[in-house]
Amino acid sequence: MLTPDAIAARTARAVAAATAAAVDLGLTVEQPRVLYDVFSVIVHLVPHDVVVRVPTVLPPAYARAPERQTAQQRAELAVTGWLADRGQPVVPPSPLVPREPVRRDGFSMTFWQFVEQASDADMTVRVEATARLHAALRDYDSTDLGFWVPFNTFIPEGLAQLARLPGLLPAEDVQRAQREWAVLAPALSSAAGFAAAFPGVGVQTIHGDAPYHNMIATPTGALWSDFELVTVGAVESDLAMVGPEAIETYNAAASALGLRRLDERVLRVADAAARLTSVAALSMAPQLPMLIDAVRPVIEMWRATPQFTEL
Repeated sequence: MLTPDAIAARTARAVAAATAAAVDLGLTVEQPRVLYDVFSVIVHLVPHDVVVRVPTVLPPAYARAPERQTAQQRAELAVTGWLADRGQPVVPPSPLVPREPVRRDGFSMTFWQFVEQASDADMTVRVEATARLHAALRDYDSTDLGFWVPFNTFIPEGLAQLARLPGLLPAEDVQRAQREWAVLAPALSSAAGFAAAFPGVGVQTIHGDAPYHNMIATPTGALWSDFELVTVGAVESDLAMVGPEAIETYNAAASALGLRRLDERVLRVADAAARLTSVAALSMAPQLPMLIDAVRPVIEMWRATPQFTEL
């Protein structure tokens, strides 16, 4: 487990890398200011309205193959830039630098527009906005996007890593999670597999990571943000584990926009996969010890849920 001093040193390296990369891109940085530091270090490059996101806690897939991380960051910039160019309410890529990830000193980072934050929007507003996001993303050409990146990137390799890290999760829990993934994987690993399991339920570009949480309230309205896991998948994935009230709110908004209602069978699969994603996230605890406490409630809920045995 990294110590607090080691984490602080990692943050300092990330800030230094972001600053150096910005200078290389022609920006003058007077005072880099850390806004957030958990999975990524978010650095405001004062005096510019530029924020750099520097991922520092990486899943095994990205730590082992940095090119996969870079490809996903390119997808994030492309989708978010596409939405911004069409007037959609997103935190856009910074217009002061190219829309490309930058690798510097072992970190791969992306540059974004700085926005002022205001009081938060309630859950109803956020879920209705998620339906509007799905409507906008229907027209995105998803040829270059991966299929269900959040699940296929994090779950199998995270569970394999947990099996090699005794003490983080009991062996019986790891084995149960691996059995559940074996049931889910045929439907979630490819578009053909999903179509075979759920004929008639379409897939499209989705945010990939609970967009109703990844919204920033600003003085001029809420903006979608953090498309790090943007992917092709069923829209149900963006509504995993929200509960019945939010599902009905989404369905009403979707119907008004000409979208389909959420499919209950696919929601059940999305919920199960989301729980496994939290279990697999524990594999990153050596890099971020706070994860042990952060994911404990979801793991306890998962243990209390009957084992997922069939689609």
